[in-house]
Amino acid sequence: MAEKSDVSGEGAGRRHGGTPMTDSDVSAWFVREVLPLEVALVRFLRRGWRNESDIKDLRQDVYAEVYEEAKKEIPRPAKPFVFTVARNLLIDRARRAQVVSIDAVADLDALGIAVDEPGPDRSVMARQELHQLQSALNRLPHRWRDAVIMRKIECLSRQEIAARMGIAEATVSQHLAAGMAALTNLFHDESTEKWRRP
Repeated sequence: MAEKSDVSGEGAGRRHGGTPMTDSDVSAWFVREVLPLEVALVRFLRRGWRNESDIKDLRQDVYAEVYEEAKKEIPRPAKPFVFTVARNLLIDRARRAQVVSIDAVADLDALGIAVDEPGPDRSVMARQELHQLQSALNRLPHRWRDAVIMRKIECLSRQEIAARMGIAEATVSQHLAAGMAALTNLFHDESTEKWRRP
Protein backbone atom coordinates (compact mmCIF):
# COMPACT_ATOMS: atom_id res chain seq x y z
CA MET A 1 0.00 0.00 0.00
CA ALA A 2 1.40 3.39 -0.93
CA GLU A 3 2.20 5.92 1.77
CA LYS A 4 0.00 8.97 1.76
CA SER A 5 1.77 12.19 1.02
CA ASP A 6 0.87 15.84 1.51
CA VAL A 7 2.13 18.08 -1.25
CA SER A 8 3.99 20.91 0.44
CA GLY A 9 5.77 22.37 -2.53
CA GLU A 10 6.69 21.66 -6.12
CA GLY A 11 7.17 17.89 -6.38
CA ALA A 12 7.66 17.50 -2.66
CA GLY A 13 5.65 14.80 -0.91
CA ARG A 14 6.10 13.62 2.64
CA ARG A 15 8.03 10.66 3.98
CA HIS A 16 6.59 8.02 6.24
CA GLY A 17 7.37 10.04 9.37
CA GLY A 18 5.85 13.24 7.97
CA THR A 19 9.19 14.79 7.02
CA PRO A 20 9.02 16.52 3.62
CA MET A 21 10.60 14.61 0.73
CA THR A 22 12.95 16.27 -1.69
CA ASP A 23 13.55 15.48 -5.35
CA SER A 24 16.80 13.83 -4.27
CA ASP A 25 14.79 11.54 -1.94
CA VAL A 26 12.60 10.52 -4.86
CA SER A 27 15.66 10.03 -7.07
CA ALA A 28 17.31 7.85 -4.43
CA TRP A 29 14.12 5.75 -4.12
CA PHE A 30 13.95 5.46 -7.91
CA VAL A 31 17.56 4.24 -8.18
CA ARG A 32 17.13 1.84 -5.26
CA GLU A 33 13.67 0.40 -6.04
CA VAL A 34 12.88 0.93 -9.74
CA LEU A 35 16.09 0.69 -11.76
CA PRO A 36 16.86 -2.86 -10.52
CA LEU A 37 13.59 -3.92 -12.22
CA GLU A 38 14.86 -2.87 -15.67
CA VAL A 39 15.62 -6.35 -17.05
CA ALA A 40 12.22 -7.71 -16.03
CA LEU A 41 10.50 -4.52 -17.26
CA VAL A 42 12.14 -4.72 -20.70
CA ARG A 43 11.21 -8.41 -20.94
CA PHE A 44 7.61 -7.51 -20.05
CA LEU A 45 7.50 -4.73 -22.65
CA ARG A 46 8.93 -7.03 -25.35
CA ARG A 47 6.21 -9.60 -24.65
CA GLY A 48 3.54 -6.94 -24.98
CA TRP A 49 4.84 -4.89 -27.92
CA ARG A 50 5.88 -6.12 -31.35
CA ASN A 51 8.12 -3.30 -32.52
CA GLU A 52 11.54 -3.78 -30.90
CA SER A 53 12.60 -0.25 -31.86
CA ASP A 54 9.91 1.18 -29.55
CA ILE A 55 11.02 -0.70 -26.43
CA LYS A 56 13.56 1.89 -25.18
CA ASP A 57 11.01 4.69 -25.61
CA LEU A 58 8.34 2.65 -23.82
CA ARG A 59 10.75 1.96 -20.96
CA GLN A 60 11.53 5.67 -20.64
CA ASP A 61 7.81 6.53 -20.69
CA VAL A 62 7.23 4.05 -17.86
CA TYR A 63 10.14 5.53 -15.89
CA ALA A 64 8.87 9.08 -16.43
CA GLU A 65 5.36 8.26 -15.25
CA VAL A 66 6.59 6.26 -12.24
CA TYR A 67 8.92 9.10 -11.24
CA GLU A 68 6.21 11.75 -11.58
CA GLU A 69 3.79 9.69 -9.48
CA ALA A 70 6.50 9.04 -6.89
CA LYS A 71 6.99 12.80 -6.48
CA LYS A 72 3.39 12.91 -5.20
CA GLU A 73 3.43 9.64 -3.27
CA ILE A 74 6.06 6.90 -3.06
CA PRO A 75 4.42 3.61 -4.11
CA ARG A 76 5.09 0.75 -1.71
CA PRO A 77 5.96 -1.81 -2.91
CA ALA A 78 7.45 -0.44 -6.13
CA LYS A 79 7.40 -3.54 -8.35
CA PRO A 80 3.62 -4.01 -8.76
CA PHE A 81 3.23 -0.29 -9.35
CA VAL A 82 5.91 -0.21 -12.07
CA PHE A 83 4.38 -3.16 -13.92
CA THR A 84 0.87 -1.72 -13.62
CA VAL A 85 2.13 1.52 -15.19
CA ALA A 86 3.83 -0.51 -17.96
CA ARG A 87 0.70 -2.55 -18.60
CA ASN A 88 -1.50 0.54 -18.79
CA LEU A 89 0.96 2.23 -21.12
CA LEU A 90 0.91 -0.77 -23.47
CA ILE A 91 -2.89 -0.80 -23.43
CA ASP A 92 -3.03 2.92 -24.22
CA ARG A 93 -0.52 2.55 -27.07
CA ALA A 94 -2.42 -0.40 -28.52
CA ARG A 95 -5.68 1.55 -28.42
CA ARG A 96 -4.09 4.50 -30.19
CA ALA A 97 -2.46 2.37 -32.86
CA GLN A 98 -4.38 2.57 -36.07
CA VAL A 99 -5.23 -0.85 -37.39
CA VAL A 100 -6.03 -0.97 -41.10
CA SER A 101 -8.36 -3.75 -42.16
CA ILE A 102 -7.36 -6.18 -44.90
CA ASP A 103 -10.27 -4.94 -47.02
CA ALA A 104 -9.02 -1.36 -46.77
CA VAL A 105 -5.53 -2.40 -47.89
CA ALA A 106 -7.03 -4.33 -50.82
CA ASP A 107 -8.93 -1.20 -51.89
CA LEU A 108 -5.87 1.08 -51.97
CA ASP A 109 -5.17 0.17 -55.62
CA ALA A 110 -8.74 1.02 -56.58
CA LEU A 111 -8.43 4.40 -54.83
CA GLY A 112 -5.22 5.22 -56.67
CA ILE A 113 -3.29 5.81 -53.43
CA ALA A 114 0.46 5.37 -53.64
CA VAL A 115 1.70 2.78 -51.22
CA ASP A 116 5.26 2.39 -49.99
CA GLU A 117 5.65 -1.32 -50.55
CA PRO A 118 8.49 -3.25 -48.98
CA GLY A 119 11.11 -4.55 -51.35
CA PRO A 120 11.00 -8.13 -52.61
CA ASP A 121 13.57 -9.26 -50.04
CA ARG A 122 11.47 -7.96 -47.13
CA SER A 123 8.34 -9.56 -48.56
CA VAL A 124 10.12 -12.90 -48.85
CA MET A 125 11.47 -12.62 -45.29
CA ALA A 126 8.04 -11.72 -43.94
CA ARG A 127 6.45 -14.70 -45.72
CA GLN A 128 9.16 -17.00 -44.36
CA GLU A 129 8.60 -15.73 -40.83
CA LEU A 130 4.84 -16.21 -41.14
CA HIS A 131 5.41 -19.72 -42.47
CA GLN A 132 7.75 -20.49 -39.55
CA LEU A 133 5.22 -19.13 -37.07
CA GLN A 134 2.38 -21.15 -38.60
CA SER A 135 4.55 -24.25 -38.58
CA ALA A 136 5.46 -23.69 -34.92
CA LEU A 137 1.79 -23.12 -34.01
CA ASN A 138 0.82 -26.34 -35.79
CA ARG A 139 3.35 -28.30 -33.72
CA LEU A 140 1.91 -27.16 -30.36
CA PRO A 141 -0.46 -29.41 -28.45
CA HIS A 142 -3.97 -28.36 -29.51
CA ARG A 143 -5.01 -26.98 -26.08
CA TRP A 144 -1.91 -24.78 -25.90
CA ARG A 145 -2.35 -23.68 -29.52
CA ASP A 146 -6.03 -22.82 -29.02
CA ALA A 147 -5.27 -20.79 -25.89
CA VAL A 148 -2.43 -18.89 -27.59
CA ILE A 149 -4.49 -18.12 -30.70
CA MET A 150 -7.48 -16.94 -28.66
CA ARG A 151 -5.31 -14.72 -26.45
CA LYS A 152 -2.72 -13.35 -28.89
CA ILE A 153 -4.65 -13.28 -32.16
CA GLU A 154 -8.30 -12.98 -31.17
CA CYS A 155 -7.41 -10.82 -28.11
CA LEU A 156 -9.83 -12.65 -25.81
CA SER A 157 -9.50 -12.31 -22.05
CA ARG A 158 -8.50 -15.29 -19.93
CA GLN A 159 -12.06 -15.44 -18.63
CA GLU A 160 -13.46 -15.58 -22.19
CA ILE A 161 -10.95 -18.27 -23.15
CA ALA A 162 -11.85 -20.31 -20.06
CA ALA A 163 -15.54 -20.11 -20.97
CA ARG A 164 -14.91 -21.05 -24.58
CA MET A 165 -12.60 -23.96 -23.73
CA GLY A 166 -14.65 -25.11 -20.72
CA ILE A 167 -11.71 -24.96 -18.32
CA ALA A 168 -10.66 -22.89 -15.30
CA GLU A 169 -8.87 -19.55 -15.74
CA ALA A 170 -5.87 -20.98 -13.87
CA THR A 171 -5.66 -23.74 -16.48
CA VAL A 172 -5.87 -21.12 -19.24
CA SER A 173 -2.90 -19.35 -17.64
CA GLN A 174 -0.95 -22.63 -17.56
CA HIS A 175 -1.78 -23.35 -21.22
CA LEU A 176 -0.74 -19.83 -22.24
CA ALA A 177 2.54 -19.92 -20.33
CA ALA A 178 3.46 -23.37 -21.65
CA GLY A 179 2.26 -22.57 -25.16
CA MET A 180 4.18 -19.29 -25.43
CA ALA A 181 7.36 -20.86 -24.06
CA ALA A 182 7.09 -23.80 -26.45
CA LEU A 183 6.21 -21.51 -29.35
CA THR A 184 9.27 -19.37 -28.67
CA ASN A 185 11.50 -22.43 -28.68
CA LEU A 186 9.88 -23.89 -31.78
CA PHE A 187 9.95 -20.58 -33.64
CA HIS A 188 13.62 -20.12 -32.90
CA ASP A 189 14.45 -23.72 -33.86
CA GLU A 190 15.56 -24.71 -30.39
CA SER A 191 15.23 -28.25 -29.10
CA THR A 192 11.60 -29.34 -28.77
CA GLU A 193 12.14 -32.53 -26.80
CA LYS A 194 11.30 -30.92 -23.47
CA TRP A 195 7.87 -29.79 -24.73
CA ARG A 196 5.69 -32.80 -24.25
CA ARG A 197 1.97 -32.97 -24.67
CA PRO A 198 0.07 -32.49 -21.40
